[in-house]
Amino acid sequence: MKIVIPGGSGQVGTILARAFHERGDEVAVLSRTSASDRPWRVVQWDGEKLGKWAAEFEGAHAIINLAGQSVNCRYTEENRKIITDSRIMSTRIIGEAIACAKRAPGIWLQASTATIYAHRFDAPNDEATGIIGGSEPNAPDTWRFSIDVATSWERGADEWPTPRTRKVLMRSAIIMSPSRGGPFDMLRTLVRYGLGGTCGSGEQYVSWIHDQDFVRAVIWLMQHAELDGAVNLAAPEPLVNREFMQTLRRAAGMPIGLPAAEWMLELGAFLLQSETELILKSRRVVPTRLLQSGFEFQFPSWDAAAKDLYFRWRQNGMSSTSLV
Repeated sequence: MKIVIPGGSGQVGTILARAFHERGDEVAVLSRTSASDRPWRVVQWDGEKLGKWAAEFEGAHAIINLAGQSVNCRYTEENRKIITDSRIMSTRIIGEAIACAKRAPGIWLQASTATIYAHRFDAPNDEATGIIGGSEPNAPDTWRFSIDVATSWERGADEWPTPRTRKVLMRSAIIMSPSRGGPFDMLRTLVRYGLGGTCGSGEQYVSWIHDQDFVRAVIWLMQHAELDGAVNLAAPEPLVNREFMQTLRRAAGMPIGLPAAEWMLELGAFLLQSETELILKSRRVVPTRLLQSGFEFQFPSWDAAAKDLYFRWRQNGMSSTSLV
């Protein structure tokens, strides 16, 4: 199969590109730079207008769009514009390239995020009954911005009619892998220095997905023609932050973890030029459509997932994403 991954030079794109390459598929990553030491092809694009890169779409089995500026920054006015424009513009131009293709791709897998759902504790959010966020009382402006970005991202894909190409909106939870620089690596570092305690109240839910289940879910979506529209990519057992961090410490063999009050997290985020939404927002997301279609998670629980991630990190920190 030929797999094209716009914006695939980041951590998630590398996870997918490596997995498909190891399967023997033809992989083309669209990137703003053509320089690469990767074993798959990297094709230059600007994410804004049609170019020679659009030829990669001809006869492709799947387009997996991950393009967009990283949200790991302070939400200044300038950064908000860059984050929003980079997602909307690249998504629209991908829709145009698919519409213009003579041999249209079979499926367009469009990145989205579980952040689109409301901050809540009362019930889980699935695709049918989940509440889209943005109107929660006392929700910080930064949280509303993230939801605006997510909904605009999805609208950018929906506005393009692609009758020959099935379209899936991947509402992904936090993807946990042993790769350096990712969410698990950040949490592992905090635990290592005794800072992996409860964050804030500890009652906020954490939704996550193991990187190998993420890859398997993407392949499952490609193989199951009955699945289109929004699909949650999250492990079926979200848990509250207090239990999440306790399980992580247990997997690391760290008996203690200092708790962090909300003001401490805000200060740390400011110093690191980031936002606290990833830690403080309650994301209780469940993958109802995946489960109903017959998908089986290898790592449904955080306990097993955390142990596996630590094992792989201790091996070399950059273990490949095996599909076995």
